Amino acid sequence: MSKSIPSQSLLITGILLISINLRTSIASVGPLIPFIREDLGLSNGLAGFLTTLPLLTFATFSLFAPSIGKKLGMGRAVFLGIAILTVGVIIRVLGGIELLLFGTALTGIGIVIANVLIIPLIKVRLPHKLGLMTALLATMMSLFAAVAAGFSVPIAVDLGIGWRGSLSSWAVFMVVALLFWIPQLTRPKAGTQIGLGQAKNVWKSKLAWQVTIFMGCQSVMYFTLTAWLPDMLVSRGWSPVEAGAVSSIMQLISLVGSYFAPSILIRLKQQSGVILVVGLGYIVGFLGLFLDSELITYLCLAIIGLGMGASLSIAYTLISLRTSEDQTTAKLSAMVQSSGYYLAALGPILFGISLDIFGSWNILIWFLIFFSILFTAFGMAAGRDLKI
Repeated sequence: MSKSIPSQSLLITGILLISINLRTSIASVGPLIPFIREDLGLSNGLAGFLTTLPLLTFATFSLFAPSIGKKLGMGRAVFLGIAILTVGVIIRVLGGIELLLFGTALTGIGIVIANVLIIPLIKVRLPHKLGLMTALLATMMSLFAAVAAGFSVPIAVDLGIGWRGSLSSWAVFMVVALLFWIPQLTRPKAGTQIGLGQAKNVWKSKLAWQVTIFMGCQSVMYFTLTAWLPDMLVSRGWSPVEAGAVSSIMQLISLVGSYFAPSILIRLKQQSGVILVVGLGYIVGFLGLFLDSELITYLCLAIIGLGMGASLSIAYTLISLRTSEDQTTAKLSAMVQSSGYYLAALGPILFGISLDIFGSWNILIWFLIFFSILFTAFGMAAGRDLKI
């Protein structure tokens, strides 16, 4: 192997380390919202905006990610994304609401640069491991989202470092990822890099929009529930630690769906049937949350967790399966994560405002059921055996 091309084992290790940082900065916020809100005097709407803001930056800056990847090389661009994420994680705990919002915006920019480019990077550099690496990417994201959700409150309370120390502690993993990604800063030989100039116009494709709206619906459900589930459980008498723990358990269960979904999907000519099963599971799970029962809540969140893990893997896998050219894959990845996250950005803040106005947590459940129906409809369309 040429010295200019990093070894495959280093590349796989680097991808896994990058993936563990793509959700911790967001998942760690939800359980800490009661502490942040009390410390800074935030309204429910503004508290919800803390989770919405990264999504807005995801949506906006994902459009620029392919160009950044083409200019710098995808390896260097991914490194830049994680570096920006690290700076944002530190800045957001250094002061009041202004720095909190600015740092949070930076985290979104950093995440989306890495997130958009890592999918086509896998398809180009590890095409023979597409299913496995997509599964590992989604699984590691979900695993460390669960770790962040479950440990953020204990870190803040038990270690006595507060919400600021808890949020900033996740930067350790980002620094480790940057160090291990250094070998990828060398550009690959010609022919191993994505050429973006020949991509099809995904914005005019009906199938591309179906994949995009499917991704948007799963993102709305994930980010809204991640932001507000702990607070909803606290309102039902659960302690903040218990609420964070059950969120973590839900995320851990999602690992099953994250890991196995891609290997199932790539063996099927059409993916619509799998998506229908996942969609129905969402609806059943969310309906069960109307019942204020601890046992039923655990069972329903287990079902929802399986769906969340599977739906993220399905979305990432569809980006590769619905495209023929590598260049189109990069463009579709950018489109899906731009338009999809614009849709997702509506979730946490709209519910936060609704909670301020109506004071009812049932609105959250109906909100999630509505998007489950859209998820199923557009997902079944996107799951057909077609190419953009």
